[in-house]
Amino acid sequence: MSKKKKYNLEKDEKEILKDFEKGDFVSVRNVNEEMHLAKRAANNFMKRNYRINIRISSADLNMARRIAVQEGLPYQTLLASIIHKFVTGHLVDK
Repeated sequence: MSKKKKYNLEKDEKEILKDFEKGDFVSVRNVNEEMHLAKRAANNFMKRNYRINIRISSADLNMARRIAVQEGLPYQTLLASIIHKFVTGHLVDK
């Protein structure tokens, strides 16, 4: 007896899952080429090719560093993730 994981899906994701489970998706002829293009696009989208300098309070920086240690991340990666989530509308209040 296997347990299904529960995910909090958004409306669009629920529709995609429903269509997938109905078998409405058909594989493309050149699936390997399409996957390669999608991976390249994702890598280019997530490429970190700009540096910025910001001034923040030492208290905020220390808190960010503490949180980063708890998450097992460099603090710069944590801050970049927070900025990315904010600008894409995925940063949510608890």
